[in-house]
Amino acid sequence: MSRGFRRVAGFDEAGRGCLFGPVFAAAVVLDPGRPIRGLNDSKQVEPEVRQRLAGEIRVHALAWAVASVGSAEIDRINILQASRRAMKLALESLAPPPDYLLVDALHLDTAIAQQAVIHGDALSRSIAAASILAKVDRDASMAEWDRVYPGYGFAGHKGYGTARHLEALAKLGPTPDHRLSFEPVRQAAGLGQMSLFASEAGQ
Repeated sequence: MSRGFRRVAGFDEAGRGCLFGPVFAAAVVLDPGRPIRGLNDSKQVEPEVRQRLAGEIRVHALAWAVASVGSAEIDRINILQASRRAMKLALESLAPPPDYLLVDALHLDTAIAQQAVIHGDALSRSIAAASILAKVDRDASMAEWDRVYPGYGFAGHKGYGTARHLEALAKLGPTPDHRLSFEPVRQAAGLGQMSLFASEAGQ
């Protein structure tokens, strides 16, 4: 690798803007000797292609890891810090460890040299690979949550604030795994701004 780095890990998250469930993050160290064709931002790749690419990444990458942080922790520390925590957990699971990090728009608390890359999932193949793993694993978890909480449509909208999801929230109310720090969920739970401030003051 340029600048002498041999194991460059790309990092990205999935589910940061969702109203429900964990935020997922992945880290991938690609093998230059085993290139994977078609890597791109996971949002630009069809679901069936994402599944195929995720399988190739797991087989051909030098190292990869996926981690998640749940809704209760998201509400406690905020979604930005939860995304960083999920990435840090993925970093700690990488074996062998990387010697340089490329992180999609964030900076991680680590002594390892790193670069925050704006729109990194479109500019870096390793970040794109991480975005695919995080998205595939989170989508799979949403299918599981759909069975735990029927009626919300998680398998379809993946926890994002779609019209169907907002309608289900208004009708059924939030589940214990919705993110109460997100405004549409607070509204559905009947929590106003003052209630939120009071909750924060008690932390």
